Amino acid sequence: MTEVLLAVGTQKGLFLGRSPDRARWEFTGPHFQMNAVYSVAVDRRGPVPRLLVGADSSHWGPSVWHSDDLGETWQEPAQPAVKFPEHTGTSLERVWQLHPAGPEAPGVVYAGTQPAALFRSTDGGRSFTLDEALWSHPQRADWAAGFGGQGLHTILTDARDASAVTVAVSTGGVYRTADGGDSWQPANAGIRASFLPDEYPEFGQCVHKVAADPTDRDRLYLQNHGGVYRSDDGGAHWQDIGSDLPATFGFSIATHPRRSGTAYLFPLDADYARLPVGRRCRVYRTQDAGASWHPLSAGLPDEDHYGVVLRDALCTDDGDPAGVYFGNRNGEVYGSADDGDSWTLLSSHLPDVLCVRAAVLD
Repeated sequence: MTEVLLAVGTQKGLFLGRSPDRARWEFTGPHFQMNAVYSVAVDRRGPVPRLLVGADSSHWGPSVWHSDDLGETWQEPAQPAVKFPEHTGTSLERVWQLHPAGPEAPGVVYAGTQPAALFRSTDGGRSFTLDEALWSHPQRADWAAGFGGQGLHTILTDARDASAVTVAVSTGGVYRTADGGDSWQPANAGIRASFLPDEYPEFGQCVHKVAADPTDRDRLYLQNHGGVYRSDDGGAHWQDIGSDLPATFGFSIATHPRRSGTAYLFPLDADYARLPVGRRCRVYRTQDAGASWHPLSAGLPDEDHYGVVLRDALCTDDGDPAGVYFGNRNGEVYGSADDGDSWTLLSSHLPDVLCVRAAVLD
């Protein structure tokens, strides 16, 4: 392991941490000062890593920037990288997600937005094109807006097939394409929507985040608005795996980079409170695909704690052992260098943490 890069997007800018050993960290920032940074991606497919950032200025609006020198300099396209076509009659509010595809699709980067839509780039994130089939899907008109807005916040690609993509929308649910975005099908069977008259609808679930198993590519984990689920068939069917948790409400879920069946989440009390369960800062981990969950607390605060972890503010790197990281709305960032067994406070007194991304740089 040469170096770990930790990107922390906050309500008022981006902070970049670098460490040679995940014990000593140096942070720079804020980059994009006074911009809300909801999305960050690290694309390592090229000769040098490319950082992609969705920055949202209250004055200039949202934009996608990139850096090929680890944040020393940033480039913004002369024309907006993500822009709704005129015929849609809408405009971009926010870039919720930036996702480089794998080596099966060189140069392809996806963007998920608010209003909920999927954009695709073939030039490494310099320019994006709207996926018209999802935008014109007949169910889209009935997607509601979540408390934080109607956003397409999860994008998963399949290393086996560049045409297979899974997305999640708050509050539309999970959708899948097998033909490169020419058609989309809802994939929500078994996910409960307790706030709707039909509690198991075809679509309309308030999905908060979906994560893919590192080795079993048909296995997915899902944090819903009041439910934690697993699918073993790529999202066609879902089963509840939250019975061993102290609460099934939460925003984030992440998987181990190599170990099948291992996932992490940060449960919150039901939505009337939206605070850490028991006012304790605890990450929960499963190592048996959700059959059991165990709290991870070594090094985390023991006193009353009110830091909420948002949907993109929990992640893993691909080191060995794995690094696990989360940031919260208290402006704290915690990291573990041993699969989550123990934790260290990496940074504090930041603005609200909106997203966290980590990568090992060779």
